[in-house]
Amino acid sequence: MRLLAESDTELPPILVNRRTMSVVDGMHRVRAAELRGQEKIEAVFCECDDEEAFVLAVKANISHGLPLPRSDRNAAAERIVSSHPEWSDRAIASVTGLSHKTVGAIRRRASGEIPHSHTRLGRDGRERPVDAAEGREQAGRILAERPGVSLREVAREAGVCTATVRDVRDRLRRGEAPVGPTRRGPGTAPPNTPSDAAAEAAPAAAPQAAGALPRPKALARIDGGADHDVDLAGLIQNLRKDPSLRFSESGRTLLRLLDVCTVGPQEWTRISENVPPHRAEIIVSAARACSRAWQDFATELERRSDRQASG
Repeated sequence: MRLLAESDTELPPILVNRRTMSVVDGMHRVRAAELRGQEKIEAVFCECDDEEAFVLAVKANISHGLPLPRSDRNAAAERIVSSHPEWSDRAIASVTGLSHKTVGAIRRRASGEIPHSHTRLGRDGRERPVDAAEGREQAGRILAERPGVSLREVAREAGVCTATVRDVRDRLRRGEAPVGPTRRGPGTAPPNTPSDAAAEAAPAAAPQAAGALPRPKALARIDGGADHDVDLAGLIQNLRKDPSLRFSESGRTLLRLLDVCTVGPQEWTRISENVPPHRAEIIVSAARACSRAWQDFATELERRSDRQASG
């Protein structure tokens, strides 16, 4: 703290909960400002309840504050499991810097003390049933009642991924039950079918490390066809519910950038048809540079998440 006070660098803004006027992130910066003799410090305000403020504080400490001891991270995970029982193990792991297996063990130990939730909110902002069989059965009922409904709409209503809905549809067409014998219990996946836990880790892709965003290939799939796995607009809308993104400047910037990816194929076609011919080459170069920037961002985020999960 004294080194921070003696440095000539400008102190970054602190995060303050407007409801209570308490510092959510940046107490050391406040102390450093006092040592400098400053009467004011730049601040960013958020509005949240105490539990949301706690999540923000933990995430901020994990990402850029003083490293929290493992015992403190375990205690933080236990509190978040209790206050946000609907969050998945991976979602809590991304906040606390623990592995999802550690969070799962903490949840099991505290199972008798926390509210029961039939769904889990994943890091991708989507809710999924704890019991995958329940989601499959719900998907089967929707498909039977509304034969022309899109896979994506069924997935959204049943709380499962579209790959699961596709498998349920194929089973129904073969005259089989939506849930096979190997899926009559949580955590068991049929052969060649991605499990819902894997889908949470990376929609339509292999599982990723805790805290990672969906892979760029999945983000780029903006085709509005019924058989495509990612409802990007819905995914980003759900990400907006996460206070750790909503109440931080970098989080809001990220959400604004992701919004650009929700442009549909017809709109992209209209835009491309109206590009001035003499600027086409420059815009092509700029678009490819943006694509590389997203790829580099995703790669760096995966590496950081891998380091946090292994630490």
